[in-house]
Amino acid sequence: MMIDRRLIQYFDWGLLSLLASISAIGLVALFSAVNAGDSPMEKVLFTKQLIWYGCGLVLMVISFLFSYKLYERHAYLIFIFCMALLVFVMLFGKYVGGSKRWLALGPISLQPSEFAKLAVIIILSKYFAKMSSINGLPLKDLVTPVILTFIPFTLIVRQPDLGTAMVVALIAASITVFVKIERRTFISLLSGCTLAIPVVWYFLKGYQKQRILTFLDPERDPLGAGYHIIQSKIAIGSGMLTGKGFLQGTQNVLAFLPEQHTDFIFSVLAEEWGMLGAMSLILLFIFMVAWGLNIAYGCRDPFGTILAMGITAMIAWQVFINIGMVMGLMPVVGVTLPFVSYGGSSIITMMVGVGILLNISMRRFLFES
Repeated sequence: MMIDRRLIQYFDWGLLSLLASISAIGLVALFSAVNAGDSPMEKVLFTKQLIWYGCGLVLMVISFLFSYKLYERHAYLIFIFCMALLVFVMLFGKYVGGSKRWLALGPISLQPSEFAKLAVIIILSKYFAKMSSINGLPLKDLVTPVILTFIPFTLIVRQPDLGTAMVVALIAASITVFVKIERRTFISLLSGCTLAIPVVWYFLKGYQKQRILTFLDPERDPLGAGYHIIQSKIAIGSGMLTGKGFLQGTQNVLAFLPEQHTDFIFSVLAEEWGMLGAMSLILLFIFMVAWGLNIAYGCRDPFGTILAMGITAMIAWQVFINIGMVMGLMPVVGVTLPFVSYGGSSIITMMVGVGILLNISMRRFLFES
């Protein structure tokens, strides 16, 4: 098979450099987080993360070797497959920490809800690429995307995993606003969502309500639900400008910081490297989001444009929610920090997402006039 020279010429080294920089910072932070405790099981997590990165790198390469138009062609198959995985989780998944989110496949566990985010992005991109209008979409044209979003949202909420379900909803909302909808349709949807808040609150589980109340007032339960936020804010604040140094964070070393290798890994980084280290990571994420939006803007294919925007929205929302969560600006909902937090399914999903962005960027010449 002949390789078009333009694919090499248009390869996006800038995006790859941003990915490498963020991943390097993430591995340094994870190494510190897992070496803080005495448990040998925790220290194995760094090695496992390296393996996941290796798998993610292979899948990332595969995801940009073939034209991204294949994702459009097989969008429904991808969506159905990921929804089937979510159903399998309900039937055969294993319980961890009170939630049934993982499928055990021999020595490894996968979290299908992570893959569902990409499936929703691909299926909505296919739909909106054909239905988008200069005047904006009416309410009747949003019935299908609402259903396509509601199915994975409901299956993920039942696990329960409110954080990931919220990310799926935000991604779908971002894509919908991006492709443009009629003003009255937007007002109707906004009003409907507002009226649905009491209903959603009624169906939330007790610990989910507690997390929201704790977000509003962490001091109401400092040794219980508010413990995570309080310890995280102490860790971030104690880092000051330059931090306490690598492996020197007391909140981390003394195990005061819960879930330090997953949800609260940003707190570990901020304590050890200070505001300068934390801001450096945030700036890299901002550059990555801006880069992704630029890829979407530069693509002349509707499907590619919406797909690039959706993947960029996925990264942006997870960064925003995770950092806001650990700083006490948002409720603790269990959303990981892309490329930084420990987690195989998360790493693979994000690496494949970047691979698709590279794919779109490399093939932009195919639709240039």
